[in-house]
Amino acid sequence: MGSVLVSKVKPGDKLLQDVQTPLGNLLFNKGVVVTARELDILNAFLIKKVVVETAAERSHERQTGRPNAEEAAKDKENDASEQELSPFQREYDATLQLVKKVFNNALSGEALPVLDIRNQLEKLLSNIGEYNVLTYIPSGIKENEYLYHNSLLSALTSYLLARWNGFPAKDWMQITLAGLLHDIGNVKVDRSILAKPTKLTSEETEEVRRHTVYGYQLLKSNAALNEGAKLVSLQHHEREDGSGYPLGISSDKIHPYAKIVAIADIFQASTLNKVYRKATSPYLVLEQIQKDAFGKLEPTYVRTFIEKATQFHNGTVVRISDGRVGEIVFSDRDHPTRPWVSSEGTIINLTTERQLYIEEVLAT
Repeated sequence: MGSVLVSKVKPGDKLLQDVQTPLGNLLFNKGVVVTARELDILNAFLIKKVVVETAAERSHERQTGRPNAEEAAKDKENDASEQELSPFQREYDATLQLVKKVFNNALSGEALPVLDIRNQLEKLLSNIGEYNVLTYIPSGIKENEYLYHNSLLSALTSYLLARWNGFPAKDWMQITLAGLLHDIGNVKVDRSILAKPTKLTSEETEEVRRHTVYGYQLLKSNAALNEGAKLVSLQHHEREDGSGYPLGISSDKIHPYAKIVAIADIFQASTLNKVYRKATSPYLVLEQIQKDAFGKLEPTYVRTFIEKATQFHNGTVVRISDGRVGEIVFSDRDHPTRPWVSSEGTIINLTTERQLYIEEVLAT
């Protein structure tokens, strides 16, 4: 037992500590028994060392009845849990704690400390280079924290969308704040309805939809937000063809900020786990957003989002929906979500093999 080079790890060995990516995301939980698949992924992420109990040690423990090696690794595990986080992850965690406090205080009518939020967002955005829209998933999300993570990730994605689509620099922070606060009205919605695992009644659906109005009421008198940022809370579920809510307005009446945040919100909401639904592959979500560009979402913003989000170099390591791990060898400009992937000597053309899709980006 102990920290060993990945090159020395064998199938059957057991991980005694969580394994994290270089950016601090959880790759494997402790207790995972290593197979060839796990070894491929460890190598793809360039992980150098892991703490394991070998298959031989496990066999010896069963034969002798001696305590397993996990007890001996507890001190090391505690040290690992306190290892230094990346600058981005450290600021993400700090911002998340602030978001929780702000949202909870909003329920009691306390004024929103927008200046404090802005200052913390600036610290987080100074490390935006570490944030990849398709690959970043916060580790250890609790069921009751979905709203906070979705808000924070929507803020980050909205910031990138604003930059990618050529918005003036003066708008970037307001759009980021709008993304962060777009769902704040949900604090006034019954939590049991928001987390209900079965289909909502018509009355419950109407109550959920009121979060847009609740949100605008919470933000409308705040002088630190411009009118566009306030309107996002009201309009982020409006659609280009007038099919959205709460007012059913169409394209020319929807604020550009709201069009940006709508895309970010759809993407993040679909790629995060919920109580009643598992996360969807980010590539499948991009394809759905692409379809919605025809009548539902602003097509120019959607096109830019997909082009930028899928700009991976050849050699990016991905997992296909059938479990195979491979690397991108060619990307078709007309089908950015469906590149060619090389896996174990076989080329998988996702443009033609439509039943398959990229489940996860493992390393870029």
